[in-house]
Amino acid sequence: MRSRLAGLVLLGLMSGSAAASQCVTLPAEPDMAALRAAYEQPVNCWPAPTIADGIAWHEIAPLPPVPYPEDNPYSADKAVLGRLLFFDPRLSSSGQIACASCHDPDLGWADGRAVPFGHDRRAGGRNAPTIINAGYLQSVFWDGRAETLEQQALMAMVNPREMNADLKQVMRTLGRIPAYRDAFERAFGEDDINQDTVARAIATFVRTVTSRTSRFDRFMRGEYRFLSDAQVRGLHLFRTQAGCMNCHHGPLLTDGEFHNIGLHFFGRLKEDRGRYDATGRAEDIGKFRTPGLRDVTFTGPWAHNGLLLTLEGLLNIYNAGGAEVSARNPLREDPRYPENSPLLKPLGLSEQDIAALVAFLESISRQPHRMSPPPLPGLQ
Repeated sequence: MRSRLAGLVLLGLMSGSAAASQCVTLPAEPDMAALRAAYEQPVNCWPAPTIADGIAWHEIAPLPPVPYPEDNPYSADKAVLGRLLFFDPRLSSSGQIACASCHDPDLGWADGRAVPFGHDRRAGGRNAPTIINAGYLQSVFWDGRAETLEQQALMAMVNPREMNADLKQVMRTLGRIPAYRDAFERAFGEDDINQDTVARAIATFVRTVTSRTSRFDRFMRGEYRFLSDAQVRGLHLFRTQAGCMNCHHGPLLTDGEFHNIGLHFFGRLKEDRGRYDATGRAEDIGKFRTPGLRDVTFTGPWAHNGLLLTLEGLLNIYNAGGAEVSARNPLREDPRYPENSPLLKPLGLSEQDIAALVAFLESISRQPHRMSPPPLPGLQ
């Protein structure tokens, strides 16, 4: 069996090598027919992207299976329990705010606001990101201060600007509900309700929220009719002149790193120091986590502060080489003033180019799964 498998692998490598030698190459000034020919072939034959030196990039690819941590493996009972908890406002001190309040399945699993309202209608400091594909992330929150979804769930619950929960009180409240005790016993083998099991159940449910197959996914599988000419042109710009793949690559279309694009408002009313809040390192001032781009057209407004209401507006910031104050502004005299990422440079994209990039982003987006709130134990 092992020798047969090795033979199949070798045959596959030889076939791939033979296929690669027959790849269609792109002329220096391609027309639309040449672009379609270059991209209507296996992904390993696509034109190489324009990548800055030192970037460890990965080719765009379909989503792999969601990774579940060894200390919190998937179970259907745990996911069902997590869904109940995700929609239950009794996890907040007011009894009015649930995880779903800021991550609404009808709003792209975000909330459609620049920043959310939390406890006592206090405005949050940052845009509520979608939880779609959050199960793949290596760090959570815009500043990466949580390493796991389990940590994130508890941090959101106790944050006074979010759910403002007293965890001991929440556990007592849930423990008084027989249906919840039964659900915890099915999920964990015991009816002891504590913050660890609550976090693990919520995180398990969140990991089930993933992107659906997009038109671009089907294009990558060889169903080439699923991308329009404008979308193919946008794909090529995304990979080349626009420089998007320096930070947006791989299955999630993100490098998972932190970058400064100039939206920190350093020294001004809306100042947000981003990653610095988690690390305390001066070089992290103004850096925020690179969001994944799958389903991006359904998850606006965009950026960590939610100030960008259109994708065109977002792309124009990159086209300009990032947001920035004038070189003559006295704020720049502060030695801590954060410089934009060196990956950002003026791009010279035309309005037609921006429109093509938006068309490509539409091709990687599909209406996310919508979900009705479940009947909650003790409230029927």
